[in-house]
Amino acid sequence: MNTGSNEPGEAIAAADGTESDRAKAGDGQGLGSRAPEFVKARRALHLSWQVGVFVIGLAVVVAGIIMLPLPGPGWVVIFGGMAIWATEFVWAQLALRWTKRKVTEAAQRALDPKVRRRNIVLTVIGLVIISVLVGVYVWKFGFEMPWKIKDQ
Repeated sequence: MNTGSNEPGEAIAAADGTESDRAKAGDGQGLGSRAPEFVKARRALHLSWQVGVFVIGLAVVVAGIIMLPLPGPGWVVIFGGMAIWATEFVWAQLALRWTKRKVTEAAQRALDPKVRRRNIVLTVIGLVIISVLVGVYVWKFGFEMPWKIKDQ
């Protein structure tokens, strides 16, 4: 956990790259705590602040994990919890930065004309296979649900 100064964050940023990495982060701030200065000045208050941020972030991440199999925007909520953690913890800031980079790279790859063509072809093939299977099922059993089919 960061104890309040940005020196550990600066060391990580220096080892991670250069000052340009900070500019790429988007908010202009380096790595480290974004707690108010009066909170950072008091160690006990800052520690309780970090515990509160961790607990709130954990609750949001757990809610997102619960939403993965259930209806709801699970991944969005999980990344929201990570963003809450990133306001205070360097490890979360680095994980969020890595995730943003990977999502951007994936989006760029998905926009590549060759990849788009391949995805369209695979989707069409999948739809044809599903249509044939549904057609065979309807031809053999009619419009009966599978659990209502008697031995035929």
